[in-house]
Amino acid sequence: MTEKIIETKVNVYKFDELSAAHQQLIEKAKEQVNKAYAPYSGFHVGAAVLLSNGQIFAGSNQENSAYPSGLCAERVAMFYANAQYPDVPVEALAITAYTNGGFLSDPVTPCGSCRQVLLETETRFDKDITVLLHGTEKTYELTNVKQLLPLCFEKSSLNR
Repeated sequence: MTEKIIETKVNVYKFDELSAAHQQLIEKAKEQVNKAYAPYSGFHVGAAVLLSNGQIFAGSNQENSAYPSGLCAERVAMFYANAQYPDVPVEALAITAYTNGGFLSDPVTPCGSCRQVLLETETRFDKDITVLLHGTEKTYELTNVKQLLPLCFEKSSLNR
């Protein structure tokens, strides 16, 4: 037996330490929590995607009483951006969440399905996507999606 250690490097920032572009992206994600449809969980998530052409697309989670039929904010924003500009790479994604009358103090992370969709977008354009996970006390910055999904199943996995 051998052991493999997988580590993820996460930069931790206070909001005012982030670049102006990343602050703007987080603000767009924060605006989206008010547009979430979350009557079942009460957990409102907002996401915003920055494309390499400077366009920003945002989305919120949309729940459904048949739980698998809902959609997370990250996928709403990413699919919307890709539908509008299918040939433009994604530069960055910001995610934040609001529940019980306030934004979370610690960053929220994407679910497994969202991680897989984000990875597909990253590999589709062969370009790293900066991921910003925002909480009121700190923001995590990851330099790419693979840091969220280190043992990933991707296009190259089909050719083995």
